[in-house]
Amino acid sequence: MRSPAGSVYAMGARTRNRLRWHQLPADVRSAVESIIGDRVVEAVSQPGGYSPGTADRVRTAGGRRVFVKAASPDQNPDTPTLHRAEARITAALPAYAPTPRLLGCHDDGHWVALVLTDVDGRHPVAPWRADELDAVFDALERMSAALTPSPVAEVPPIAERLAGEFTGWQRVADDPPSTLTSWVRAHLDELCAWSERGLASLTGDSLCHVDVRADNLLIDQAGRVTVIDWPWAARGPAWLDTAMLMVDVRMNGGHDTEALLRRLPLTAAADPDAVTGLYVGLAGFFTDRARLPPPPGIPTLRAFQQAQADALLTWLPQRLTP
Repeated sequence: MRSPAGSVYAMGARTRNRLRWHQLPADVRSAVESIIGDRVVEAVSQPGGYSPGTADRVRTAGGRRVFVKAASPDQNPDTPTLHRAEARITAALPAYAPTPRLLGCHDDGHWVALVLTDVDGRHPVAPWRADELDAVFDALERMSAALTPSPVAEVPPIAERLAGEFTGWQRVADDPPSTLTSWVRAHLDELCAWSERGLASLTGDSLCHVDVRADNLLIDQAGRVTVIDWPWAARGPAWLDTAMLMVDVRMNGGHDTEALLRRLPLTAAADPDAVTGLYVGLAGFFTDRARLPPPPGIPTLRAFQQAQADALLTWLPQRLTP
């Protein structure tokens, strides 16, 4: 299963051409209303997001609120596959996990629409506020405990999920772009080796989200955190999602990510070399993909990937220095 960019991160850029509820075919809207059990009278498209399909908080005539996301290959050829994966994984998540519940899925072979519980929350503020960051770290720790061992048997190991992504440095070494820094050029062999070692170390039986960023988190007025959008879930180490969130934290600035890694129980207990290998592999993937043309329907993707590469490449010299 691959996104248009061939990665778990391909849906990470903000989408500017998102469909609206009223633009869905009438039969798709009718199918969604059948799942909800009432007529939709209001739909509010959500800002930002991960695909050119719809993403609406809807209200029914009876006052019920749910969240609906729908897409077809016409918007992006891979988004319906992602929606199908998300429906399957979300349906299997236990009720005690801080995640939305799947209420139903419409799939006519072309359009796929998910109906999920509505979360009355907002994305964390960027740059990250310390209180919101602590709330998210606490939620990820609880989620890791709740999802170990993985309650979803049909997801792949994370090393299998990331196998293609972690060859990014090798592709860069084979065809280096002119924009590479002198430090990267001098350390390409080392970066390739670290990526291989990092991939091999990503073992575990926790169900990991694999795409934790501010855009995939909602915080309600009581400070409760919900982790949304689960198509890329995989089995891996308990610390993986917390470590991956650090990329977003570092990209947005304002926090000492090394100090956070040492302070948080999950990452403090992790093998430092395994964490470094994760970041090296991700940096190679982002560096390699950022130079490609944008995929259909996601015009801002490459800039988003470059920003993540830049955040990691300011960090790796520190982590790789003996």
